[in-house]
Amino acid sequence: MATDSPKTPAAKTTLPKEVFAVEVPNHELLKLAYDAYLANSRLSSATTLKRGEVRGGGKKPWKQKGTGRARFGSTRNPIWRGGGVVFGPSGNENYSKKLSKTSKRVAIKQALSLANTAKKVSVKDIKTTGKTADMAKFLADNKLSRNVLMVVDEKTPELLRGTNNIQSVKLVSALYLNVYDIMNADAIVFNAAAIKKVEQWLTGEEA
Repeated sequence: MATDSPKTPAAKTTLPKEVFAVEVPNHELLKLAYDAYLANSRLSSATTLKRGEVRGGGKKPWKQKGTGRARFGSTRNPIWRGGGVVFGPSGNENYSKKLSKTSKRVAIKQALSLANTAKKVSVKDIKTTGKTADMAKFLADNKLSRNVLMVVDEKTPELLRGTNNIQSVKLVSALYLNVYDIMNADAIVFNAAAIKKVEQWLTGEEA
């Protein structure tokens, strides 16, 4: 079961200022990182048929002259209902946005600093047998009820089983933190080992 006693490593862990107390002069970089995450998650699944892909329309709808109407060669013309679509999505669009590695790390540090200022960040000794009931008790004991981002050094099978059926919890590995998850969380819970990994990663000290 998840616990956090005074003798655990979590109780002795302090948040590094280089990650959780950086200056945030404005929110421009945070917005860029947030938008980039959404753009990179976007699927280009929408498709439309161009004039040459619409079925039918092989026969001229009426003769060229003598009807008093405008001349037309095919009902697949884009101005006809049921005709092709001009400049529509093809399914090959690339909506991704690039952000440099340095910018991403700075944005994550800024997001964590804002979350820490808002007192959303805590360090707990997260242990579980894999039972959902154990994790639910841990959340209740720590008054964590909604949008909990749980950051661990490693996703163990027990942690995955314990959190999979709890909709309010998102479990992430320390090296996969992102601005989107941080800014949408109401509470962010780290284990002690995850703090060390995040510090090494974001300050460029990882091996």
